[in-house]
Amino acid sequence: MNFLQTIFSNLSQSPQKTVLQEVREDGLHSVSGAGLLNWIGQDRRRLREAGLRPGDRCGLLGPNSSRWVAMNLAIMAEGAMAVPLYSRQAPDELVAMMKDCGVSLLCCAGPSEVEAIRSCWSDLPPVLDYSQVLDDATPDAGDASAIGAGEPPGQLQVVTIIYTSGTSGEPKGVMLNGDNIGFMLQRTTARLEELMQGIPGNGDDRVFHYLPLCFAGSWILLLTCLYRNNNLMLSTDLNRLADEWKLARPQYMLNVPALLERIRTGVEEKIRGAGGVGCLLFSRGQLAWLRQQENGSRPFDSVWLALARRLVFAKIRDRIGSGLRALICGSAPLAEETQQFFQMIGIPVLQVYGLTETTAICTMDDVHRVTAGRVGPAIRGIEMRLSEEGEILVRGPNIFPGYWNRPEADGEVFREGWFRTGDQGEVDATGNWKIVGRMKNIIITTGGHNISPEPIEQSLLEALPTSTQVMVVGNGRKYLSALLTGPVSREESARVIEEVNRQLPHYRRIRRFHIAAEPFSIENGLLAANGKQRRTAIESHFRDEIEALYQSD
Repeated sequence: MNFLQTIFSNLSQSPQKTVLQEVREDGLHSVSGAGLLNWIGQDRRRLREAGLRPGDRCGLLGPNSSRWVAMNLAIMAEGAMAVPLYSRQAPDELVAMMKDCGVSLLCCAGPSEVEAIRSCWSDLPPVLDYSQVLDDATPDAGDASAIGAGEPPGQLQVVTIIYTSGTSGEPKGVMLNGDNIGFMLQRTTARLEELMQGIPGNGDDRVFHYLPLCFAGSWILLLTCLYRNNNLMLSTDLNRLADEWKLARPQYMLNVPALLERIRTGVEEKIRGAGGVGCLLFSRGQLAWLRQQENGSRPFDSVWLALARRLVFAKIRDRIGSGLRALICGSAPLAEETQQFFQMIGIPVLQVYGLTETTAICTMDDVHRVTAGRVGPAIRGIEMRLSEEGEILVRGPNIFPGYWNRPEADGEVFREGWFRTGDQGEVDATGNWKIVGRMKNIIITTGGHNISPEPIEQSLLEALPTSTQVMVVGNGRKYLSALLTGPVSREESARVIEEVNRQLPHYRRIRRFHIAAEPFSIENGLLAANGKQRRTAIESHFRDEIEALYQSD
């Protein structure tokens, strides 16, 4: 069976089992296997009535919901290509993606989702509102069978087109086929079962998810849960994320670094603000733990660490989530200090590295051997190596067949059977990988130094928590400068930059900086849909401010 047949088989064989839950203010709203099949059956009929045919591209626009999941599965079951779209993205960018792949139908969560799109696309294809539930009847035998009417998509058939974030240029449609997805679901299933091995319960992990399902990593987590016949709890309001997290009581969840770093800094600021014995125990315990990791323990470290674990660390862990088995983190490198913080309080953070083009994943941290600052070994069945320039190259069943209608782009990213990730990396003797930065982001100063800006930016963010964003500039210049956003003062920024500079060689030091009143955001086009900086757009937006930093050269 292919992955869709396995998912539908799970749903039909466990019709009363809860497979999805929406976490709302009034509690958990559950959907059973039979209920999801019923929705899928209705959606498939509506898709056919709307004229969708096998091989067509079908846009899918809306926030996370059980109905989104049903429509996504229905589109693929009909042999069409699902094109998941991010509802917060600028309308003109969404239109560009839909025109690029030639969608023949747009499925949305209601009229409000397409109002802005209509204003910039007069020839918008037919729209199908999937939020309307036709009936709650039990699915008939045809809908409850593995695939129902029509032929299931083959392993090499493209089932989805997911667009890249466009951080370094125009978004491109990444085609993923049944073989890519089937391979990845087997690997994620194996790793999650390893993570949960020995945990008492009914075999149904408590998984909570708040990131948009239209992103490749989120989409793979969703399919993995359905593939494993495991319930998935979906956030419905990011403004209530903390309350939803408490209600869901997850054992693991997929995260981005920004949230984990915000949790860490929030905890540390609260402890420092409270002062007293708790602050002392936390500080002494943290130093003792760090020295222990470096095999440099001092007398009484074991005492301080034992006290901190019992009286401080345990309380922090319980507030974050006493039942957490692990936090999974991807999309960007996580600060080593943040990963160490969670390890210290007893919550492992497992890093995952990958791109949409690699079906979301290339590496996953070993459950039993996590090294802070690294993203784990290559998953079983794929190969990874470094080019002479230090770029990570990958090949295996997880590599996409190509970009939609972009043969010239395919030629740029494939080298003798290897996919060029565009990421700089390092790998140690045990095969554990570290992501250094993006090849395209490398800054080359007039002195000939090649500099990855990401580590410097991370150091500045760590040292200046009131700053919300940092971007280092200086390509083709004599020295580096920085753009800062957030409620920061020039005096504090100058002091912190001086401190960070002391730890850097002369050519990597920040000489000047500008504090921008306007933050980088998705709305102003300076952040991609996944929250990553669009460096070219930022440099263009702040062109005058950047030029002013170098005027006296």
